[in-house]
Amino acid sequence: MIQLGKTQDLIIIKTTEFGVYLSERLDKNAEDRVLLPKNQIPAKAKIGDFLTVFVYKDSEDRLIATTAKPLLELDGLALLTVKEVTSIGAFLEWGLAKDLLLPFKEQQVRVKAGEQVLVTLYIDKTNRLCATTKLYGKLATRSPYQKDDKVTGYIYEITEPFGAFVAVDNKYSALIPTREMSRPLRLGEIVECRVIRVQEDGKLDLSLRDKTWVQIDSDCEFVLEELKKAGGFLPYHDKSDADEIKRRFRMSKNAFKRTIGHLYKNGSILIEEEGIRLK
Repeated sequence: MIQLGKTQDLIIIKTTEFGVYLSERLDKNAEDRVLLPKNQIPAKAKIGDFLTVFVYKDSEDRLIATTAKPLLELDGLALLTVKEVTSIGAFLEWGLAKDLLLPFKEQQVRVKAGEQVLVTLYIDKTNRLCATTKLYGKLATRSPYQKDDKVTGYIYEITEPFGAFVAVDNKYSALIPTREMSRPLRLGEIVECRVIRVQEDGKLDLSLRDKTWVQIDSDCEFVLEELKKAGGFLPYHDKSDADEIKRRFRMSKNAFKRTIGHLYKNGSILIEEEGIRLK
């Protein structure tokens, strides 16, 4: 059976003035066939030859084959550019003459022309190819990465109880747990993270923060800079509320305590009853 949205090898069964018809077997009367337009036919191609083609639908909703290689196939993943946004959704460039529709209902957030968006390809209820940004379940769970490896990924979903869902290398399933979100994140953002755990099913847990002994230098620099901006004093210390610390400094209370302790020991700050002060 000819597969919509897939690259496949099909045989030329018939020639016409518009192109050639392809099917899975050499039968000129085969009902399961698709047209390859004349301008797509390789030189010297003849009946009985196999051609590697991608099958999609043209602007009149008819099955059509092409020798062009799209950037995305059925159930695959690709980072595509938004060509334009219309009243029915966004159209994405994917390497074919007809652009790919990303319906509004399949967008986690509204996309704009010129942006890049990570999508998968599916067949909708009307048997048409469409894109969606709803990627959970489409990502691979067996990556080559181990604990403490550095990775790069695309944030495709943010859920308050869990955190930010990330497609590492645009194909592996990962999560930045809420506790590891040391700064505000946004959908579509590309992030560099550290692997803090490989779960039994192969999914990755990530952190935006480095190992403690590496991270502390940048944390100290950040707190000192914030102190300077505030005129040398900030009303926070080791007994301050953890949520307030996270909102203000984008770090956990434990990380904050380590940082101000380090700054105090090296003589950079004073820890007072009401807060911390530049020395």
